[in-house]
Amino acid sequence: MNSTKIAAVKTLLQAQPKISIIPHKNPDGDAIGSCLGLCIYLKNKGYDATVVSPNDFPNFLKWLPAAQEIVVYDSTPEKAQQQLQSSSLIFTLDFNNLKRADGLTPLLEEHKAAFVMIDHHLEPDDYAQVTFSSPEESSTCAMVYAFIEAMGDKELIDSNIATCLYTGLMTDTGNFKYPTTTSETLRVAAALVDKGADNSLINTNVYDTNSYDRLQLLSVALKNLIYLPEYHTAYITLTADELQQHNFRKGDTEGFVNYGLTIKDAVLAVIFIQEGNYVKMSLRSKGDVDVNILAREHFNGGGHQNAAGGRYDGNMAEAVAYFRNVLPQFIK
Repeated sequence: MNSTKIAAVKTLLQAQPKISIIPHKNPDGDAIGSCLGLCIYLKNKGYDATVVSPNDFPNFLKWLPAAQEIVVYDSTPEKAQQQLQSSSLIFTLDFNNLKRADGLTPLLEEHKAAFVMIDHHLEPDDYAQVTFSSPEESSTCAMVYAFIEAMGDKELIDSNIATCLYTGLMTDTGNFKYPTTTSETLRVAAALVDKGADNSLINTNVYDTNSYDRLQLLSVALKNLIYLPEYHTAYITLTADELQQHNFRKGDTEGFVNYGLTIKDAVLAVIFIQEGNYVKMSLRSKGDVDVNILAREHFNGGGHQNAAGGRYDGNMAEAVAYFRNVLPQFIK
């Protein structure tokens, strides 16, 4: 962590500001884990800090320490607005473009507060007064750990902070199997275990709490899986009707896209999920197949080289047809 930027954050904190911490829309384990870990740390330091999420987050993350204190804009907009309006310092975590805050975006774009970004995605915007950007890092949770360490407060990491940060570290590295998992990643994980993160319990709470409906939805997703051997590409479709038939809840499709990459010789996997008048996409790849480029150039999205998200404004058939049309040029 850059010492000049750390000094700038310390200066911002000297005013004892009211603080809001924002994850991206549809927050995952890294977004929620990093926000909660940072929030608990700041509270332990005596600051008034609150996590404000654009919308709800998956049930498999709601057991995390302080998760019930998160203010969800979609369900309590007035409370979220009041929290933001009274804040003079805003941390944005695990995203680098204010548009990813969805319903909160207009409030954030007009806000006069100081912003601090902590994020590991490519091509960060310049909205923040202080930006910590490390696209090579495995997760934003690892960056928050480094941030706390750089602040000189490593000893303040308690079991609650460690649990939150370990959760995001684990989920964003695919349980430590993605190429972003380095020896340093594992050292941070070990340090968090030493600080009280129960790795076995965390793994169970995240990965082994499936509902019957989710497993039935997974069976539909796998039945819908298409493999294009000439492009080493797999894709899955899930319509709104299919989601409704299996009582879809936020987070139920987490990880489904990865099944496509388990096919021998597959280098690209995509899941298309219908949401109203648009189709949400998650893209995963192996090696030097850069799905960040595919998402940015064709699907109004972005992310990392091997993991990105996007959307297509239209119906499922149109989204799949467009994808199959641009695929040959992308997979040369």
